[in-house]
Amino acid sequence: MHTIVHMMRHGEVYNPDGILYGRLPGFHLSATGRGQAEQVGRALADHDITAVFASPLQRAQETATPIAGAHDLPIITNEELIEADNVFEGLRVSVGDGALRKPRHWPKLRDPFTPSWGEPYIQLAHRMLAAANKARDAARGHEAVCVSHQLPVYTLRRFLEGQRLWHDPRRRQCSLASLTSLIYDDDALVDIIYSEPAGASDPLATGA
Repeated sequence: MHTIVHMMRHGEVYNPDGILYGRLPGFHLSATGRGQAEQVGRALADHDITAVFASPLQRAQETATPIAGAHDLPIITNEELIEADNVFEGLRVSVGDGALRKPRHWPKLRDPFTPSWGEPYIQLAHRMLAAANKARDAARGHEAVCVSHQLPVYTLRRFLEGQRLWHDPRRRQCSLASLTSLIYDDDALVDIIYSEPAGASDPLATGA
């Protein structure tokens, strides 16, 4: 039985202060982000989508809305799709300014492999895999969409491809509103296809 689970990153977020907003409430899509969500909704309009899941965070729910609407489906909220936990949440963390310039924060950077500043990569991979499996089971023989966040989606992909989970965030292939599509024959994952229906974006953009 052929099933596709599209792991989707949300669209651009309105974030004029350039902070790492993580799981903080109140961060919604920008006008560009809404356009990206609608563009992906149009790209998937002719697909056989029978289930739409989303992270509980507002930006993911808003991204899922055009897709669910196009297929007359409810959005199923799944906590397993939420953004990765991060101790720098609410701070500016771009290179050269903000929290990373302050010595009191440096001990939090001691271990880039786990990592020491947030949710362990392996834990993140396992919960995202559980979310993907639930979506596959809900849409057997059809397609499902799971709207999540950059690091969770990219970590899942690296895990499934057998790559090491720690990585350079500047090289993440997971643009805003992109699709990392998992192709299954029955329960077996047979392919992973990456696409950018809304175009490419900088992996370090503050609207991520």
